Amino acid sequence: MKRLAQILVALTVLLQASVASAATLTATVSLSTQTMTVIHRGKVIGRWPVSTARRGKVTPTGAWTAKWLSRHHRSSRYNNAPMPYSIFYNGNFAVHGTNQVSRLGRPASAGCVRLAPQNAAILFSLAQSEGLANTKIVVQR
Repeated sequence: MKRLAQILVALTVLLQASVASAATLTATVSLSTQTMTVIHRGKVIGRWPVSTARRGKVTPTGAWTAKWLSRHHRSSRYNNAPMPYSIFYNGNFAVHGTNQVSRLGRPASAGCVRLAPQNAAILFSLAQSEGLANTKIVVQR
């Protein structure tokens, strides 16, 4: 059983790597450092502070292709909170801008990955130009 678990972990890592390598735009989020590294066409174009899930909430780990974009999104779950430049990647989870920039660099969100608005705008614009199928979001510990 332990061996099977090791194989499943290895396959998950390989799958995440293959999903990220196929993209022309990859945003990799580190939960441990609360940073995002953005790679566009093989070149690092930014390393930005983020806020992910605070205590009691979850930002899921894994690798996803972007699903949909919403420039002026507002949360239907959290009091109509603004979520500018949203890139949805896993159900209700998104990368988006925040007006709470003083909280970037530490866990503070309900589960989404929050960025400074100007950085979210850059990522959003690149996702639009590269296309959803070429935009990958990777979240790792």
